[in-house]
Amino acid sequence: MTKEERQVERAAMREEKRIVRHANRKHRNAIAFTLFLAPATIAFLVFVVWPVMYNIYLSFLEWNMVSPDKEFVGFANYLKIFTDAPFLQSLRNSGVYILILLISCMIFPYFISFAMVHLVNKGQQVYRSILFFPSLVSLAVCAVVMSFVFNFMTGPVNALLKSVGIRGPNWLNTGGYILFVIGMVATWKIFGYNLIIFLAAILEVPVELIEAAKLEKASKFKIFWRIIFPLTSSTAFYVFVITFSHALSYVFTPISVITAGGPNYKSTNVVYQIYEYAFKNFQSGRAAAAAIFTLILVMFVVVLYQALEKKVHYEN
Repeated sequence: MTKEERQVERAAMREEKRIVRHANRKHRNAIAFTLFLAPATIAFLVFVVWPVMYNIYLSFLEWNMVSPDKEFVGFANYLKIFTDAPFLQSLRNSGVYILILLISCMIFPYFISFAMVHLVNKGQQVYRSILFFPSLVSLAVCAVVMSFVFNFMTGPVNALLKSVGIRGPNWLNTGGYILFVIGMVATWKIFGYNLIIFLAAILEVPVELIEAAKLEKASKFKIFWRIIFPLTSSTAFYVFVITFSHALSYVFTPISVITAGGPNYKSTNVVYQIYEYAFKNFQSGRAAAAAIFTLILVMFVVVLYQALEKKVHYEN
């Protein structure tokens, strides 16, 4: 074997070893990737995918969660919920809760955070702490406090109204008023968190832009509308989505503590109605159908979020 042939052979062996090492490295990386991904994947499949699939399966059955027999009823459960007065009332109430929380937990914190950053010169940290502190209290405690504050006979709200000659309503047993009370309980919990999010976003707006606008004698409203809002639109949109989600879930506890859905379903919402179907009336099929319908509504909001997200401002 000539010298050139030996060199070619050694080069081929080195190339073969390099290829083997590269293949082994890719194999080890694939194993490591699988091991790191496995816990999250298993948890997602067990606690998200499987419950959703089983819920879809239950929505086509009539079952009381006790009997071993399950009766297939097709789309009957879906038809029943759309002809069921309590469920339709819960949909209307859910819309009202969403509107209340969007006003109290998105619009108000937005303007208050702007005022704290650009209008308040002293005591900003104190105001932040005061406004955020109620968010640390649990929803159950908030519900108990609000049920006392708005009590028809002994509540301070009606006592204050009585002192100025106004007869206060029965807040906790009148449709409309009770939606406001439960909305205020959820606001107590959500407001502080959303305020902190908006404060962080507004503080990130370049000071040079604000100073330039002031030199041009722009009003505070123009500064907010032309500078603050466009540059914090991504945060505003995020807060909109989470507030929409909270409007469905956070009112469950105050409904359960204060009214149990009453009076005459005037305070119930979709989530509480699903709970009532399943664990009070033992109508698991109807509860599953209502849950799937709610999931479709939430997915619609997510798709809308993805579509509109392209129109909001993201730095860089």
